[in-house]
Amino acid sequence: MKDIESLIGQLAQEGGAVKPASHPFALSLKWIALAIIYLLVLLMFKGVRNELAVAFQHPWFAVEVALLLALLVTTTVSAALLSYPDLFQMRRVAWVPLAIFGVFAFALFMAWRADMPPAPLPVHGVECTLAIIAAAILPGVWMLYFMRKLASTHYQWAGSIGLLHAFSIGALWLRLQENNDSISHVLQWHYLPMIGFGLLGLWLGKLLLKW
Repeated sequence: MKDIESLIGQLAQEGGAVKPASHPFALSLKWIALAIIYLLVLLMFKGVRNELAVAFQHPWFAVEVALLLALLVTTTVSAALLSYPDLFQMRRVAWVPLAIFGVFAFALFMAWRADMPPAPLPVHGVECTLAIIAAAILPGVWMLYFMRKLASTHYQWAGSIGLLHAFSIGALWLRLQENNDSISHVLQWHYLPMIGFGLLGLWLGKLLLKW
């Protein structure tokens, strides 16, 4: 009995102080700041579309950009919450991006309906998808790296939301940078690939975030 008590005492003395985890909202603010800095750096080097002010005069373009920004913010908060075993007792907040995705899809449908006569299609296609993916790689890597340091029990959803956060950064950057008014092109080459990125996140989450 004394040996056990001595062992417990020895282990207690050897154990270092455990640093408490950050609040998910504080964590998400750091990630949002990092995303905004990265986005600004991309725009600084690549520039913005030369008629950006005119584009914002079109209501559906302004709504689209606003919802992309909302996706960026809500997926960041959701990723932070999903990185904790109990979602910090804020399960409903963690699934807010699903509602934003629904509103985003509806807004894109309405923009497509309003595009009459249709704007000319750009000469490029898959290049836009590749550009978004290239821009999303670094945010995707750092999100999975940061989330791996925590203890998610919803690792597949965490991985998916983390990559969707990264994709939203790339999509927002290209929408502000590319001179393109064709909503049909945007739907096909900017946003449909987002589904594949989310599915890839399910697999990567299971591979990298499971503990």
